[in-house]
Amino acid sequence: MGQDRHDFDHADQPGGRPHGEVYDWYRRGLRLLDGGDAAAAAQVLSHAADAEPASRSIREALARAHFDAGHYIQARDGFRSLVEASPDDDYAHFGYGLSSWRLGDLQTARQHLTLATTMRPDATHYAAALGQVVATLRARQDTPGIVTTPPEQGTGAGGSDSAGPDGEGP
Repeated sequence: MGQDRHDFDHADQPGGRPHGEVYDWYRRGLRLLDGGDAAAAAQVLSHAADAEPASRSIREALARAHFDAGHYIQARDGFRSLVEASPDDDYAHFGYGLSSWRLGDLQTARQHLTLATTMRPDATHYAAALGQVVATLRARQDTPGIVTTPPEQGTGAGGSDSAGPDGEGP
């Protein structure tokens, strides 16, 4: 895997923190995320977010890591926080929409994917995700007894199939 032993060795650090400084944790988290180890990335990035809660880039990376790890509730909450802080952030709306979709909240997914697509009409993966959500909503309207907004439960367990259409995740 080529991962530094410090990515997981927290025992000798106060409070179980990773080695290095916040920026080191952020970079390490991005490397883990890019390398496909989203769960480990989320752990490292959580430390960075705790240390620098105002850092938008850290919070976005943490939300992405949660999404890729299948932690859809945490991903949705992270992207929602980004949207609340910057309502004009198309990527935050996209992530919020995809996370909501994964949780089965198609109304919220449609709302935020519509906003993302409106802000970035050139982003074909935004439009593709929106198209799939709209198609699902239409199909469910034609099928009596199907609920489009489930109760808030579950952890959103997932894995490699956690991306949106065309394999695109937030």
